[in-house]
Amino acid sequence: MRSVDHHIAGARPTGGTTPRTADVYDPNTGAVQARVALGDAALLDHVVAAAQAAQPAWAATNPQRRARVMFRFKELVEAHMDELAHLLSSEHGKVIADSKGDIQRGLEVIEFACGIPHVLKGEYTHGAGPGIDVYSMRQPIGIGAGITPFNFPAMIPMWMFGVAIACGNAFILKPSERDPSVPVRLAELMAEAGLPAGVLQVVHGDKEMVDAILDHPAIGAISFVGSSDIAHHVYRRGVAAGKRVQAMGGAKNHGIVMPDADLDQVVADLSGAAFGSAGERCMALPVVVPVGEKTAEALREKLLPAIAALRVGVSTDQQAHYGPVVNAAHRQRVSDWIQTGVDEGAELVVDGRGFALQGHEQGFFIGPSLFDRVTPGMQAYKEEIFGPVLQIVRAPDFETAVRLPSEHQYGNGVAIFTRNGHAAREFAARVNVGMVGINVPIPVPVAYHTFGGWKRSAFGDTNQHGTEGVRFWTKVKTVTQRWPDGSALPRGSEDGGPSRVQDAFVIPTMG
Repeated sequence: MRSVDHHIAGARPTGGTTPRTADVYDPNTGAVQARVALGDAALLDHVVAAAQAAQPAWAATNPQRRARVMFRFKELVEAHMDELAHLLSSEHGKVIADSKGDIQRGLEVIEFACGIPHVLKGEYTHGAGPGIDVYSMRQPIGIGAGITPFNFPAMIPMWMFGVAIACGNAFILKPSERDPSVPVRLAELMAEAGLPAGVLQVVHGDKEMVDAILDHPAIGAISFVGSSDIAHHVYRRGVAAGKRVQAMGGAKNHGIVMPDADLDQVVADLSGAAFGSAGERCMALPVVVPVGEKTAEALREKLLPAIAALRVGVSTDQQAHYGPVVNAAHRQRVSDWIQTGVDEGAELVVDGRGFALQGHEQGFFIGPSLFDRVTPGMQAYKEEIFGPVLQIVRAPDFETAVRLPSEHQYGNGVAIFTRNGHAAREFAARVNVGMVGINVPIPVPVAYHTFGGWKRSAFGDTNQHGTEGVRFWTKVKTVTQRWPDGSALPRGSEDGGPSRVQDAFVIPTMG
């Protein structure tokens, strides 16, 4: 059986506890296809030591040369796109097209990182005081770490390590043990691109490894993506250990449908945003809010045939709209949430439970589900289901439509569908959510902007990628400099330069 090992610099340390492993499934068949090694604190110590040895020289490498490694890495990933996509799909379950999208969105951040010489430029003030100039420089944190989820095993690691490494840091990646192979392959391609050993390492593990990362004194910054409860734990424990932490949590994104919206376009967008990648996306659109009963009835009528037309298939089925969920436990979790919605009184219009794909009955498949007349008091509305389940929450008016996502515990993304520019502008300004789409169902910003939610969707003050990412992975040093002219210095002085007596220092604000 295939084994997935860590990607670390130097020989793997010997001794310690008996090596542990975890099963890696093929979601299409339900069979175990590989075993991944699980590390411990002793392994992390070895990895951190390698990072400490490699990072100073990498930080001293000029930004242009660091950027060239990113350029070469981008070329290699593009050359290996088919290989990576099939490997990703075989462990995650998403269809090949979604896997390629996963990789491509990560590459867009790598493209941003290729411009690191420009974005690392500091500020400069000439003549801040008499003969005084002030400038700032951005310097790397040192060693950063990323803890990434199963649902985007290529994109989110690249969001993190691309910017962190381009800024001059060493980086330790702890991906999900459910689909660990693509992160390792990306690290191998980084090495092939010319990245020195020890600058990017991949360690696998469970809670034991996560806590070791949070507690290690040599790791200066941590980026995390996962559920909100764990994100909160990561944030509190990491900050308590003196680290800089950004921890992205769960979501319950809403799509507001105004009466003037193009419903055919809305339904087409919802089919992908709610059910694509089996709903295993923090930027999925699992809640649709039609404004007015007439809008709600018309939307429901159009949704039913669109959902019936969705094709659920194996990852390699080019006609499939989505594939299986990641494992049996997650399929059961989604089924349990559907039952909770039924028990709470929501109308289950389409039930995806019990779906089985002929010839793949042991795979982790679940059909699309649709709820109507969901209310804000229901737990099935309050919590993230993370599966192919769409909920209709009817709103009588625009004010209610603004209030629903604003008052929800999560604040990752929201969308509004309308032809009315004033309504869209008002909504975008007032809604209490971090990312807004206007006739865009999944409002993930482009790589040179920044990604981050509000409320329980994010803990920490700095978002991912873009210039916010550069700020997170660097620290600012400000220099105040003075070169006195001192023309009165007598001949024979120790340096032949001007006198210091007449050039007394004056604080710029006092000049």
